[in-house]
Order: sequence, then structure tokens, then C-alpha cells
Amino acid sequence: MKKATQKEIAAIKALFLEHYPIAVTELKYTSLYELLVCVMLSAQCTDKRVNLITPALFEQYPTLKALSNANLDDIKSFINSCSFFNNKAVNLLKMAQKVVELYDGEIPLDEKKLMGLAGVGQKTAHVVMIEYANANLMAVDTHVYRVAHRLGLSSAKTAIKTEEDLTKIFKSELHTLHQAMVLFGRYTCKAVHPLCEACFLKAYCKTTQSFKV
Repeated sequence: MKKATQKEIAAIKALFLEHYPIAVTELKYTSLYELLVCVMLSAQCTDKRVNLITPALFEQYPTLKALSNANLDDIKSFINSCSFFNNKAVNLLKMAQKVVELYDGEIPLDEKKLMGLAGVGQKTAHVVMIEYANANLMAVDTHVYRVAHRLGLSSAKTAIKTEEDLTKIFKSELHTLHQAMVLFGRYTCKAVHPLCEACFLKAYCKTTQSFKV
């Protein structure tokens, strides 16, 4: 697939920032603790589903300390409509216990420390830091990956390499661009039946031929 030129990259970045100037996550949370739990649950699960699950979960476990003392089966009962809920429940409990043990119950806003917690990979750590601290980082989920490749911003075969490409070409305002690309991929540049006619980036798409009827 043809790669975007430097001029195209600059135009794409400007259009994303114009259309999504204050893009934020659609996950509903009120604290860093709630955000981290939401992001962990959102892996291979929709934000909509997570937002349905978490109110009861957070009512039962309003603090990270409360979660650290939870019964594993009880956690599972709250999140059993979420994908991979068994593994996620184990990770939530281990994460909470480690934060209490190592960080006195305060979730560290540090990439390496976050990634040292159960169930927290690079993408999850970046999403948390992007959303909570406006960190100049990029995170690549299925939406960002798809958008990046359709626009010729990356031809990398993995999410991590795609993240590296986007970080290199965009350089700044990555926190807004990440969320913009998520929302754009979720509602416009969809995996199936993308809304090409209504797309503000149509002129820069490298795959438009694929979607012509």
C-alpha cells in the first residue's frame, strides 16, 4: 500500500485535531483507580459493555484497597458478561494487591511501573497515561491500527510497530490524536461498511478503491 507523504501526514494530523479537538475516552470513570480498571476490562471488549459492568463493580469495590481484599469469585460475578472475564478478574485482584503492597495503594503514573502490574501491557499503560495525564504517547488498538493502515501512515504488521510509526510521524499532541483515531475508527472508518462518503479524510485514504460499490 502506498505510504502517506510528509505533506499528507501534516494535513491528516491537522484534520484530526480540527475535528476532534478535545477527544477523550468513552469509558466512564471518576478516578485513576476506576480508569485503570475500565481500561483493563476494555481489552477485546467494547467500551459500551464496560460502562454497563462497572457501576455495580465500583459500588461494591469503591477503592483499590477494597478491590485488593475482594473474593475472586465475587469479582467474576460482577464482570462475567465481559470477554475473558476469568483472566481479567484474576488480573484485577493481583493488580490491586500489588499496588497496595508496593505503592501504598497509589497507582503509579509511570509506564514501567504500570506495566509491572498484572494485566497491564504497554497499550493499557499508555491509554491510562494519555487519558489521565495527557501524556504525549500513542496507543494502538484495533481502530487506530485500521485507520493508520488505511491512511498509509504505517505498514507495520504489529500494534507496537504501528505505535512507533505514529509516534515518529506525528511527534506532538499524541494524546489527542490517539483518542481522535479511536473515535474516527469506531464511528466513521469502521471495519465493515466504513462511511467513506462522509469521511473528512477521504482525499488521503489509500484504500478507497476497496470500498467502491
